[in-house]
Amino acid sequence: MEERQPAAVSLEELQALQQRLGVGLSDLDLLRQALTHRSYLGETTGFQSNERLEFLGDSVLGLVVAEYLYHHLEGRPEGDLSRARAVAVSEPTLAEAARSLDLQSALQVSTGERLSGGLDRDSILSDTYEAVVAVIYLDRGLDAAREFVLRTLSDVLQRIEEGSHLRDFKSQLQQLTQARHRVTPRYHVVQESGADHDKTFVVEVEVNGKRLGRGVGKKQEAGRAGRRGAGAEQGTLYGCAGGGLSLCGCRTTWRSVSSAEQAFIPCWKTQPSTGWRLLTVLPVTP
Repeated sequence: MEERQPAAVSLEELQALQQRLGVGLSDLDLLRQALTHRSYLGETTGFQSNERLEFLGDSVLGLVVAEYLYHHLEGRPEGDLSRARAVAVSEPTLAEAARSLDLQSALQVSTGERLSGGLDRDSILSDTYEAVVAVIYLDRGLDAAREFVLRTLSDVLQRIEEGSHLRDFKSQLQQLTQARHRVTPRYHVVQESGADHDKTFVVEVEVNGKRLGRGVGKKQEAGRAGRRGAGAEQGTLYGCAGGGLSLCGCRTTWRSVSSAEQAFIPCWKTQPSTGWRLLTVLPVTP
């Protein structure tokens, strides 16, 4: 019996997505490509994956966000701008933007990827968001792409302007674990007590099956406490300013730091060719 190919996203679904994007597109076939994960090609024919579009969209996104931060964080040093951009274009941020647009409902992935939760995987969703940015850029130009990015990332950009992203322990922990382990933290409510209208929760955070921290409080506060606990237990919530420890081989400089404030320490193995000269210490609880 001939294997049945997975159904392709329909024209009606593409048109509905176009409405959610808030952008009129002339090339819906290009939008379909943006929604096609490479795994889908193993089960069907006649499609191209979104990887080339993702490549282009990543650059367009970086330009738009860098331009925005340059104008709205006036007077801030380059290091602050780089860290703010890293937050704005991080995998969790873009994945949440993709979910807000319901991109996952139109994604084309393999049956295996679908069954393993791929439709809600941050890496797939963030890549798809970047591919959609590329489609808008190619079809409508830079101004339309800029409007789309600034509209769909408005919440995180506002937090950055207010400086609240520096106190967002969840985002910082996500960035750290993705950089070091390529995974996102998992949170579990391990205990609850009190009346229904005034419950107290105990929340644990784990990475790769290892418990990193525990917090107690109302559900939201307990989560924050757990994330702070994870930071305190790991001790070294920092990375190379500008985007990655591997760029300058700074792993030999890791050491425990406990500080409630953001701080900087010199990099002991600076390679001038990279331009990265400081290690950035993220806020942790002493």
